Amino acid sequence: MTADMEFTLTCPAPSRDHSRVLLAHGGGGRLMGQLISSVFMAGYGNPLLENRHDGAVLDVGGARLAFTTDSYVVQPLFFPGGDIGTLAVNGTVNDLAMCGARPLYLSAGFILEEGLEMETLRRVVESMRAAAEAAGVELVTGDTKVVDHGKGDGIFVNTAGIGVVETDLTIGPMSARPGDAVLVSGDIGRHGIAIMAQREGLEFETTIESDCAPVNHMVGDLLAAGIEVHCLRDLTRGGLASAVVEIAETAGLSIRLDESAIPVREDVRGACEILGFDPLYVANEGRFVAFVPEADAGRALVIMRGHADGAGTNRIGIVTDVGAGQVTLRTQIGVDRIIDLLSGEQLPRIC
Repeated sequence: MTADMEFTLTCPAPSRDHSRVLLAHGGGGRLMGQLISSVFMAGYGNPLLENRHDGAVLDVGGARLAFTTDSYVVQPLFFPGGDIGTLAVNGTVNDLAMCGARPLYLSAGFILEEGLEMETLRRVVESMRAAAEAAGVELVTGDTKVVDHGKGDGIFVNTAGIGVVETDLTIGPMSARPGDAVLVSGDIGRHGIAIMAQREGLEFETTIESDCAPVNHMVGDLLAAGIEVHCLRDLTRGGLASAVVEIAETAGLSIRLDESAIPVREDVRGACEILGFDPLYVANEGRFVAFVPEADAGRALVIMRGHADGAGTNRIGIVTDVGAGQVTLRTQIGVDRIIDLLSGEQLPRIC
């Protein structure tokens, strides 16, 4: 952190349009997409934003840099497999990795609620330190603000990150091609279910832990091996289904998924059935999809499975040019199902 980090008391201004705040807080999927398009893209859209990627890739002084930012408001603050601190570091590191970048430096902004226990803050700070060390990045600057009691929900964290792109590839949705194999880096749905179980005090036969982890080392190995990576996307809010639909719509291509190939742990599947969730839409914090040419798919699978967090990596689909922007799922009973964005999130406040 910088030596001049601020510690000031601020009070949030009252909202002038409460209905819009409710939409942004509870909305996801199509609603969030509409909010981004109608407000933010309309307000300051530019070619870099229009890529709708996990970060922006910038040409600066002859170097290609990736830049991203994210805010974390998860409840509860601590959960099996992680906490808001590990999320804040890994989430931003992973966004940089999805741009094909080697993450280097992060900032950290804290909004603390008056009365927050110092031990809670110390635990979060220590989690962030350990996560940064595991990812190979440094926290180099930051800011702290305090809001009135009852107006901050404990602690919110914002992180921004910078990384260097050392490949000549242009990695993003627009680079996906017909014939690309779609790979997923492991089992899906654990993070969202871990949060839900902790939040609601649910007990299952086994403790379901979040998959929260940095994926930059796995991505780095793919690129170092010369895999022609076309597109990467981490599977956070909205899960696997939302990520794949967004890629298909942006690229103007169609994607066919095979349900029997998508890895879902039995305890997660059972929890989803009990809670009425679809695991395809449940959030993850250490999983991503990779779009690679058919010729590279086999090597990519071997590399990804060589990582502890990628042991469950599998090929789950293929990109086609039949039906622009459409995603279909071949179910385990052999029926094709259209996959679309949900109008809202199954489970808000998961990151």
